[in-house]
Amino acid sequence: MSGERREFAWAIVSASVRGRLAMRLGHLPPAGHRVPEDFTSVAVAPTADPNLEDAQLARLAELGVRRVRLDFTYGDAGGPAEHLLERLCAAGYRVTLHLLQPFAAARQMPAADACEEWARFCAATLTRHGPRIAEVEATSTINRRRWAGYNVRGMLAAWRIAHDAVRRHGLPLAGPSITDFEPALNVGVLALLRRRKLLPDLHADNLFCERSTEPERWDHKILGHWAAPWISFNLVKKARLLARVGADAGVPRLISPAAFWTLPRIERVLADSEEKQADYLTRYFVLCAASGALERAGWGPLACHREGLLDNGEEPYPELERITHYARVDGAALRVRPAFRAMAACNRLLPGRLYEGRLSRSQGLEIHAFSDAEHRIHAVWTMNGLAAALPELYDDTDLTAAELLDRDGNSLTDTGAAASRLATLVITESPLFLRWPIARRPAVRTGASPLRGVTVHAHGQGRLYYHRNAAWHGMVRAQDGAEADLLLEALDPSRLVPPARQAALRHARNAIWTLDDPRHAGGKLVVKQPVKHHLHKKLLDRLKPSKARRSWNGACELLRRGVATAAPVAWLEARDGGDLTRNWYVCDYVEGGLSVGSLFTAYNRGQAAPSGITPATAHARLAEFLVRMHNRGLFFRDLSGGNILIRVGEDGAPEFSLIDTARIRVYRGGVPPRHRLSDLARACHKLHPAGRLEFLAAYAAALGRPLGAFARLRLGLYDFKASLKRRLRKTRFYQSLKR
Repeated sequence: MSGERREFAWAIVSASVRGRLAMRLGHLPPAGHRVPEDFTSVAVAPTADPNLEDAQLARLAELGVRRVRLDFTYGDAGGPAEHLLERLCAAGYRVTLHLLQPFAAARQMPAADACEEWARFCAATLTRHGPRIAEVEATSTINRRRWAGYNVRGMLAAWRIAHDAVRRHGLPLAGPSITDFEPALNVGVLALLRRRKLLPDLHADNLFCERSTEPERWDHKILGHWAAPWISFNLVKKARLLARVGADAGVPRLISPAAFWTLPRIERVLADSEEKQADYLTRYFVLCAASGALERAGWGPLACHREGLLDNGEEPYPELERITHYARVDGAALRVRPAFRAMAACNRLLPGRLYEGRLSRSQGLEIHAFSDAEHRIHAVWTMNGLAAALPELYDDTDLTAAELLDRDGNSLTDTGAAASRLATLVITESPLFLRWPIARRPAVRTGASPLRGVTVHAHGQGRLYYHRNAAWHGMVRAQDGAEADLLLEALDPSRLVPPARQAALRHARNAIWTLDDPRHAGGKLVVKQPVKHHLHKKLLDRLKPSKARRSWNGACELLRRGVATAAPVAWLEARDGGDLTRNWYVCDYVEGGLSVGSLFTAYNRGQAAPSGITPATAHARLAEFLVRMHNRGLFFRDLSGGNILIRVGEDGAPEFSLIDTARIRVYRGGVPPRHRLSDLARACHKLHPAGRLEFLAAYAAALGRPLGAFARLRLGLYDFKASLKRRLRKTRFYQSLKR
């Protein structure tokens, strides 16, 4: 083992033995610190197109950042990167100039020729631009050799050269540019630098949260999901621990130069990827500010089709990650994404404020308080899919006095008779800001937490409102308070009486019927109410949320994951919970009577292409639809052909949506194979044997792997079970139980 490696390993062992890599209660942010005025930053990159450069600078001014980070490497002198640097300095931005070697040159370090070239580059760049920049960041992602190219000796050689050059020019130096949360590496690298008297002025770590999916979630990548709640490493604890690691080494100032969520990574599970990216950005910056450990936190690319605040169009992603080298911006135009507006709001609401503390104890609900000379601001959100009701978080008088701002800083204040409905808004994963005059001290209710047993789709049309009175409670989605009042009046439980059996869409265990949609003339809503329960259901269902709420939750889980279903409008239920039939689920009415069950029955009768849909097209499209649903963790559990509706698109291809969503089960990863087969057996039950094999083959092709030897057996077992069930239903014993 080389000397550097021994030093590295010993520093980690020493820190571990002394308990410096643990932090009891570190996940709780301390109160009483002020967020720096220039707390946020963003990375920018050059372009050869003058119009695109002008557009970037115009958007930067709208964004409201005071600091920018610019990558600068060999060949950039005299080119677009230098031109952009000069314009940024002239515009008054505090520029972090990120000096880095090309990948091939970094791999050659510490060879003499590579060192000499790096030394010439650093000296020339700082001589020319040093007087105008705010600080220098040197090297890049040193713990990702496949990105940056460094080994330990190469990194030390490159750092020594950059360190000496920066010191000669009297500039602050940031580094060592470690990416993600790997605190042992920070300990080892800083120990090497300290021993050689090469420490930076600012300890730089690109503090990503992508691997945890959500900024506030316990990081399961450290010791697994089972241990995550026990070790409680969330973003706050990570930042505080890294700050302590730096302080132990003699570098107490911590920054996170760049972090981001890529759209493809979000889209592995969730829909609304651009909205989710904006949610994560706001939550990330609020938590970074709350931690008190970070002097500055930055977003990665300003403009990039995969993770930028601005979308520059579909361009091939470069071989090197943009976190390693954000080299250039191409494209014809820059489209503003929700994340841009979210960051602009953070820049207006967070920097310069005093952090007063975290006001909630529930892990699923975050409430963080900030203040300045004029206002007191609470940033409020839940974790993904959860919901909290404003009336259960704050006193009515505090809600009446508050100004509500959405994630993007827009006022949500309604006017007119429905203004009071604003106080019943539902808090979701998309943050809200509540703002009061500084003289008011709003208090959060003791025990504030998300609503139990409720899932919501935060990015559907309109807003979510929670309603509660002495007899019943529920939730409604509406465009504004006036529409919410209209819906709640029409859906008052005293009016939701099932029609006669012959007038209902269905009247068996559940009554399903339509009523006029008060929002749209001629529109229809569908109401579902349970009317009878088998004996075992009467016992088991008392341990679950009401059937209406389960239907709402299932529909929201589908929509969150990009699987089509009839849009949920409301769920309502009696508050006493004594009568299992006193609950109602309301959704939009879906036109058309075509379902997969009726389509497969038509194939069985010999029809070649009912509604213009051939078997090959139906099998392939349905397989793709179900693979996406299963890969995103949704086990439907009642996937009969009648519950899969079909709409023929403009191109003549079938488009699918699901109904009867009360039984859905959600998995953290993809659905296990045996449950996939359970869904598939129900879906193709009415299809003839040859068609089933074709459908299973299409599913396996869309999945990218075979279904296994027991796939046909599973379908046969389901056929036997369905046949046996039909026979039992005709027996006197079953009929007596049913009565």
